Amino acid sequence: MKNIKNSLFYIGIIGGFSALIYWIILNGTKLELGRMIYIPKTNSNQWQNFTDALLHNLEHPLALLLAQIVTVIFVARIFGWICKKIGQPSVIGEIIAGIVLGPSLIGMYFPGFSSALFPTQSLGNLQFLSQIGLILFMFVVGMELDLKVLKNKAHEAVVISHASIIIPFALGIGLAYFIYRSFAPQGVQFSSFGLFLGISMSITAFPVLARIVQERSLHKTRLGTIVITCAAADDITAWCILAVVIAIVKAGLFVSAMYVIGLAITYVLLMIKVVRPFLKRVGDLYTTRENISKPIVAIFFLTLIISSYTTEVIGIHALFGAFMAGAIMPENIRFRSIFIEKVEDVALVLLLPLFFVFTGLRTEIGLLNDPYLWKVTGVIILVAVVGKFLGSALAAKFVGQNWKDSLTIGALMNTRGLMELVVLNIGYDLGVLTPKIFAMMVIMALITTFMTGPLLNIINWIFKTKSIDSSEAISEISKYKILVSFGNPESGKSLLRLANGLTKKLNDNAIITAMHLTESNEIHHYNSAEYETASFEPIIQESQSLNQKITTLYKASNDIDADIAEVANKGNYDLLLIGVGKSIYEGSLLGKILGFTTKIINPEKLINQVTGKESLFETSPFDDRTRTILGKSDTSVGVLIDKGFEKINQVFIPVFSERDIYLVLFAQKLIKNSESQITILDATGQIKNNSEIKELIRAIEQFVPNHINLINERTIEKNFLNQNDLMIISAASWKKLIEIKTIWLSDIPSTLILSEKN
Repeated sequence: MKNIKNSLFYIGIIGGFSALIYWIILNGTKLELGRMIYIPKTNSNQWQNFTDALLHNLEHPLALLLAQIVTVIFVARIFGWICKKIGQPSVIGEIIAGIVLGPSLIGMYFPGFSSALFPTQSLGNLQFLSQIGLILFMFVVGMELDLKVLKNKAHEAVVISHASIIIPFALGIGLAYFIYRSFAPQGVQFSSFGLFLGISMSITAFPVLARIVQERSLHKTRLGTIVITCAAADDITAWCILAVVIAIVKAGLFVSAMYVIGLAITYVLLMIKVVRPFLKRVGDLYTTRENISKPIVAIFFLTLIISSYTTEVIGIHALFGAFMAGAIMPENIRFRSIFIEKVEDVALVLLLPLFFVFTGLRTEIGLLNDPYLWKVTGVIILVAVVGKFLGSALAAKFVGQNWKDSLTIGALMNTRGLMELVVLNIGYDLGVLTPKIFAMMVIMALITTFMTGPLLNIINWIFKTKSIDSSEAISEISKYKILVSFGNPESGKSLLRLANGLTKKLNDNAIITAMHLTESNEIHHYNSAEYETASFEPIIQESQSLNQKITTLYKASNDIDADIAEVANKGNYDLLLIGVGKSIYEGSLLGKILGFTTKIINPEKLINQVTGKESLFETSPFDDRTRTILGKSDTSVGVLIDKGFEKINQVFIPVFSERDIYLVLFAQKLIKNSESQITILDATGQIKNNSEIKELIRAIEQFVPNHINLINERTIEKNFLNQNDLMIISAASWKKLIEIKTIWLSDIPSTLILSEKN
């Protein structure tokens, strides 16, 4: 009755007011008399009018900007993903994406498409947004600096850092002396050209370096601390020098620039002595997400904007102001982490790729159309590597580091990445760099960043050491080893309970390792220790309540699924336990289209399809990440579907194939270690026809007759499924259950899906 009443009210209110609107418009047309209203001719081509309007809308500046953003993000993510797969920082892929979309590739071979998507008149909007992204990014870079670490390791860090700046700076100015006449723009003084070439050679990409240190698990080592401190000192020094260089270039003479430098020093002192204490007071009072209100957020963003505005007006570029605003943020780690999360996603995912594309649109590799120009490019790369890599390595060796650590520091400090592009674009905007020298320097930035990973691998190979403690390795051969890999701590607790159920009575004959990997671009070096502690705390508490010894393993990863499989394989684990993921591609038409698209653009999938390992339209009960882990792991893998898994008293194991014999071995472990009650279902009559499985079950019955039960019912009742704590099933059988959409799926308990050892 209530629904009928609501429906009548809805019809009455909508119908009545619609009639009123129509009546007002009808009478309103009478007011048009004598007002020379233009009415389009009705006999014109209506379709033509529609298409003309549509084309006009497509060319509207806002529509064009949105199309550019969509294209940029899509292409940047693809190239970033490819670089991650080959062990390179994703920033390299994003830089390459910008070059690909620019005149060097798309503009050269598809000029019509390029001019339609990136017309000259639209580049101003793109540059404006990319500058906003850079300001936010530099704010994050400033916040990532841990000044406490800088104070503690100041002596060694300053020596290495300043040597890694002055040596390449001098070499850069020396190089400028030889190429000034050929490559410097007309009207640009040698001092301006030389200073910019020098600072371009001296820069280090602190964010990229910090992530490489995390990915290689160096952040907890003495070497990692030193190199992070060196990079932080390098960043601060280089940006101060850059501010002076910009002031000199804009003023024309060093004496004239002294006024700008004086204002800049006054600005820095005000930020440190006045603004920083105030922000610290605010940070001490507001340290949690709950009490950081919008007015508090506004204070810090206003500080960022005013600081950037001030340095832009002074004449040392807005980016220095953004960097300074980040550096004076409250040192409270929790507070900085909250602000980085607020800023970073928008800056790095949405706006920063626009900067790469804008740089790519400026980079015309086609201008290097002469062997001589490529020789000059090679000399630039050589000077950059010799100055930064060897300069840093020799300085590190001088202060007492061994050769391996010294060369490692040199390789990491040679990473230039995005920071180099920032400097180059400033030089290009100031008219100090020509398009040719700009393209050469961009290539140098790419190669020096790309070579960091291979260089580190070569250094590790040269100085590799053999394991001394072989007796410990021999003693562990007979131990049953389980690797528990978790993302969410709650799922990690369930996986640990399961691992404990399989090894409870093995005592020292079992090893359980709890592993947590996190994306390297989602965690920052200064709070990685706090993040690790928070991630493992629930797991450690659960292990204590279970009286189960565990080993913890934490790592920042560039490719989580591949690293999980690699750790399992290299550690010779008997079982890898993971939680199930959900695919975004199932359950909707758009999801299936996206899933099909990723199959096409994913090189790994294409290889599998060509070799016949995977069908183009294959459906799977697992998400991509789980499938990758299953495919790359040489060990047995257990995927847990957690439905509130707490205990392991009643276990149900359906057997659909004679290949499921390995499931009975797991039943044996559960009975031995947890005294579980096992019910085995002979779903297709395989057991009664297989003597090997029957003998295995009989052997268990002889020792523990009351703990295993064999049934062959064709239909399974809901009550029976609900009585069990866990179902164990093979991966092949699980896929069949998904494909036939069995009614079991809605009633099954927590389920462990097991794959055989590859």
